Amino acid sequence: MHLKDKINLQKLPKHVAIIMDGNGRWAKQQGKHRVFGHQNGVQSVREVTEAGAELGIQYMTLYAFSTENWNRPKLEVMALMKLLVHTIRKEVKTLNKNSIRLQAVGNLKLLPKDAYKELQEAIEATKDNTRMTLVLALSYSSKWEIIEAVKKIAREAKDGSIEIEDIDETMFSAALSPDNIPDPELMIRTSGETRISNFLLWQLAYAELYFSPVFWPDFRKDNFYQAIYDYQNRERRFGKTSEQILDGESQ
Repeated sequence: MHLKDKINLQKLPKHVAIIMDGNGRWAKQQGKHRVFGHQNGVQSVREVTEAGAELGIQYMTLYAFSTENWNRPKLEVMALMKLLVHTIRKEVKTLNKNSIRLQAVGNLKLLPKDAYKELQEAIEATKDNTRMTLVLALSYSSKWEIIEAVKKIAREAKDGSIEIEDIDETMFSAALSPDNIPDPELMIRTSGETRISNFLLWQLAYAELYFSPVFWPDFRKDNFYQAIYDYQNRERRFGKTSEQILDGESQ
């Protein structure tokens, strides 16, 4: 039986978040420049996005570029930005064909003008698609995102549009995520690293974490299916006991 056939389509995570790690190390193994790894990682993005849409995953967030990545060598950053522009421009047709809506989170104002322009045009061109929402975390830092949410809520409290007593988890979550996207139930990180690197710190509070030893440019559909299958074989208790979960399912 193929791994995909073992997946229970009735118990899919609605939202999968992915840290696409290992491009540079993969390129080094090939005796190439780090940018070569980023270029080859585009195919993995294509395959995993397609796999998620085919299964019925509703939301997927890809950690594409962190705020810390701006500190990488200037030539690498410039190459990454050019690759971003080229890839977004090239993939819009495919996104529309598969009815995938594109969104983005992060301090997007730091992006070069041409990258920002291509991104906004792609978001506009795919806004009516309904099969899956693909979120790119670009120039993203979870600590930055949390601080921005605090500022937003503080301004609303200051101008009297909300009461301090009204602030709760629901309000704070809404201030973080675009279009009230639900928190991820599964976070995948490739390359064997076992940390979450300032990625969706609030949203991953109850997510299952899956760490793959595979470098991102080699990560394919079967690797993604393995992560989903692993997720489905875990017991998600949310602070409850196993007995409480079983009792709830039997009712």
